[in-house]
Parts: sequence; C-alpha cells; structure tokens
Amino acid sequence: MTATPPQVSPARRREVVDALRRGTVPQAGLDLFAVGLTRFETALHDDIATVAGGGAAFHAVRGEYGSGKTFFARWLAERAKRAGLATAEVQISETETPLHKLETVYRRLTERLTTATHQPSALRAVVDSWFYALEEEVLAAGTVSEDDEEVLTKAVDELMERRLAEVSRTTPAFSAALRGYRRAVMSRDGATAEALIAWLGGQKSVATAARRTAGVRGDLDHFAALGFLQGLLTVLRDCGHPGLLLVLDEIETLQRVRGDVREKALNALRQLLDEIDAGRFPGLFLVITGTPAFYDGQQGAQRLPPLAQRLATDFTTDARFDSPRAVQLRLPGFDLAQLGELGRNVRDLYAGAAHHPSRIAERVDDDYLSELATAVTGGLGGKVGVAPRLFLRKLVADVLDRVDEHEEFEPRRHYALTVSRAELNDVERNAAAGADDIELDLP
Repeated sequence: MTATPPQVSPARRREVVDALRRGTVPQAGLDLFAVGLTRFETALHDDIATVAGGGAAFHAVRGEYGSGKTFFARWLAERAKRAGLATAEVQISETETPLHKLETVYRRLTERLTTATHQPSALRAVVDSWFYALEEEVLAAGTVSEDDEEVLTKAVDELMERRLAEVSRTTPAFSAALRGYRRAVMSRDGATAEALIAWLGGQKSVATAARRTAGVRGDLDHFAALGFLQGLLTVLRDCGHPGLLLVLDEIETLQRVRGDVREKALNALRQLLDEIDAGRFPGLFLVITGTPAFYDGQQGAQRLPPLAQRLATDFTTDARFDSPRAVQLRLPGFDLAQLGELGRNVRDLYAGAAHHPSRIAERVDDDYLSELATAVTGGLGGKVGVAPRLFLRKLVADVLDRVDEHEEFEPRRHYALTVSRAELNDVERNAAAGADDIELDLP
C-alpha cells in the first residue's frame, strides 16, 4: 500500500473523505491524495516566492471538463496559504459573477477571502490585523505612549495614509473607509463598523448613515474595483500576508454570453493582465481556468486579439514536454493508471482513520481498485478524464464505508456498480451517452 503522509489530523482526514463521499472537491487536504501534479511543483513554488517577494504572477490553466482544473486551483491554494498568502476562488458566471463587472468580481473575492487561520470571509480579520500591526509599529518606534490614545490614534492614521498613498491617488475612498472603520471600532459603534467593512468588501446597499460617517458615497463601481484590489493587497502585505492568490474559475462561461457582454468581459481580463504587467498589483498571483475551446475558439480569447496574444502558448508538441513555466498550463487529464493511483491514495487515507484498517487493506486491494476504475470509466463511455469524481464517490460511499461497517461485506461478491443518471453531472451524463442506469458487475 502507498504510505499515508504522517501526522494527518483526524479533522483534516475527515474533511477530505466527507467531501469525496459527497462527490465534491475538498476545500483542503488535496496534497494528501493528489496525482499527476508533481511536474508543476517547482515552477509554482517559484511563482509563489516571486509574489511573496513583492512581484506578481499569472497562469491560465487549460483542461477539458473533468480534467481537474478546480482540483488544481485548490491544491495550489493550499500551497499558497502555507507560504502565508491569502487566497480567494471566484466562480465566473453570467448571472452571479459576470467578468465584465469587476466590482462584482471584487465583491466575490472578499466574500471568499481566506487565510491559513481564517475561513471566508477573512476580510474583517485581515483589516483588524492590519490596524494592530500599524499600532505595534508606531509603539515600537518609542515616540508615542500606549496610554496616550489620542496621539496614538493620530500616529496610526498618519502611518496608514503613508502606506495607502499610492492607492489614495486613484481610490481615496478606500483609505477613507478604513479610517472610518477604525473610528467606529474605537468608539464601539458596532453597526457602523460592520457597515463599513461591508462597503470595503464591495457590498451593495450599505446604510447611508455609515457611509456618511466615513465620508464615502455610493457603491463600488467597475473603475474603482482595481483600486480597491490594490488597497487590499497593501493591507494584506502589512499584516503578514505577502500576497493573494486569486483564482477565476470556469472562465469558459464567457463563450455563452451575449456578444457585446463577452467583448466587455474579455477586455476586462485583458485590462487586468496589463495592470499586472505594469506592476500595479505587487503580491497578486492571478490564475484563470478554462477549457481549450475558450483559449482557442472564436467565441473565447481569440475574439480579442490583444488578449489572445497574451495567452498564446504552443501546444503542438507532445504534452510530456510542456513547460510548467508557460503562460498556459495544460492539464491532460487522467489515464487508468493514474486513476488507480488516485484510488490507492484515497484508500490509504481512509484506512488511517477506519475502524477496521486491515479489512480495508485486504478487501480493497490494488487489483480491486483497478477493476473499479475500469468499470466506472466503462460506464462513462471509456472517457477516463471525466471519471475521477464519480470513481472516488463510489469508492468511498459504496465500497470503503461498507467494508469498514459490515464484517460480511465483500465488494467483489456483494457490490455491482450501478450508476444512475441522477447522480451524474452534465459532463458525466454526456459521456455516458444517454444510457439509462448502468450496471456493471466486477469480476
């Protein structure tokens, strides 16, 4: 059996197994069973180091549906958090998060902002940490007494203005809201503090009275969103998070929107990449994910030549020779051998907290895992690339749970793989080619 990584906490192990049982990608712990990502590790480590050092980075992840783009993004997010970065994963969609409205993207970013110690939304915790760091810096200078609250407040405000000077030139409302938030906290005005944090996060319909207190007006708009992102990066850096990994997932949805909206969205992405190249966002690691059709098709990036030029990557050579430092990173998807390896990793992870680990090892051996992988893939028209989610769900919920809970359960004798259309997502359903319930008996 493959050795399970040592010192895996019960909570972390359970979080992973529970997510796989539900058929979803775990939010954390992906390094415990990841397969096929080793070739990216060194280059991405260098990117994270660049961002942590005040630079910026960008990659476009490319893969068909089911190839593991979301898995890749969350695996990368874990690595980023271990390096101290904050992370946010934003799903691009026509109705919920249209890319051409950067104010909405920024709002979703703050809603999903997370760090190694704070779950979404970590925005208020980050801002509080920032003010604490500024106060400690002022006190460390030795020119202000901790007991002189008025002088201390003024000194912290002055330091804040110096740190936000670059942002204030284009987006003065960001620092104004921060200043108002600090005053509200110090005066124990909880309602105003909450309202101003919401406004800083790009939320709409914030109470007028709270905005008036801070001297800001209206809601965040498309043009101010990049300034707010710049301000957020400054705050993160000063409170111990040297950067932000921002993942814009499922960007291929742009292909399905109205033509004029698509062009606005593509131009917004082009603008964001240009600003990164110009050095406006030190500490930003931007990752987008999409299908090959988005990158190569006329309804995607090719519709805007300047964007297509920025994303251009040569994929005419064998995938084995892809560079992990390229702008686009190609995820080739799974083959049966990798699917079997994935199953072994999950089995061993499960066994580490099972009531009967020896029974797991005996009855769910490597040969059985290969048989199950072949059966699930066969039920999906032989398309291995779309099989991992369903394979892992069946493995955990239908096989491993039963082996662990029932002494008499023998998967080869008592379990026939049945896949109903109701449990398939759209991609899996298409792969199954419209079949009714699929029943496959393992040998």
